[in-house]
Amino acid sequence: MARFEAVTRTQEMPEGVREEQHLLAGPRSRIEELWRAVRIFVEYVRGLRALHFVGPCVTVFGSARFPEGHEYYELARQVGRDLALQGFTVMTGGGPGIMEAANRGAKEAGGNSVGCNIDLPMEQRSNPYLDFYVQFHYFFLRKVMLVKYSYAFVVLPGGFGTMDELFEALTLVQTQKILNFPVILMGVDFWQPIIDQVSRTFLSEGTVDQVDIDRIFMTDSSTQAAAIVKEAALRQFGLRYGPRPRRRRWLFE
Repeated sequence: MARFEAVTRTQEMPEGVREEQHLLAGPRSRIEELWRAVRIFVEYVRGLRALHFVGPCVTVFGSARFPEGHEYYELARQVGRDLALQGFTVMTGGGPGIMEAANRGAKEAGGNSVGCNIDLPMEQRSNPYLDFYVQFHYFFLRKVMLVKYSYAFVVLPGGFGTMDELFEALTLVQTQKILNFPVILMGVDFWQPIIDQVSRTFLSEGTVDQVDIDRIFMTDSSTQAAAIVKEAALRQFGLRYGPRPRRRRWLFE
């Protein structure tokens, strides 16, 4: 009976949730594993094609749970607006809360707003302020896309998912898997105690170096955050304002 109930709950989950549960549930038949690898490849290529022309992005992370009017929602909305005014496409996870606010700010400023949405059993739905979004079944593919097209990461308060995204970004920078991207934390009152504790513990145990901690910027100013991103994009990455890549008909773009 317990097994039957567990299977029933799984079947009630969205397709993408079931798909990732099966992926992570240990070895399956060779045919099933091969078929899933094909599905992963197709989803990856679909993401690449959809996002190839979005322009230089800044990815904004944060909780899906903050409603309109909350101080962090309004802060995300303002930073989305300021990033768009600097010419960046604002990319988020495509859902409500902080993600919606950043996309909304970009749209209000006349900028580009895109999302990489994920199938979850709760909370996650695409917000109405997206020029377009890509729907993903697999968390790891979605995270690749959120990193691949970005020149900086702006992280507002959130929960486990936001912490996962923050520390993955810092790990990728630390290990030089990506260039030395700015990682900007907004909401100083929220982040300061966390970063202070992490810094003391990690530095005292020697698990990180001071240079790793120094990569983190903290501010409550959306103007300052956008200025840090612009300076890094222009100086460090050699980004220049100009025409975007052209679509090719023969590639069905």
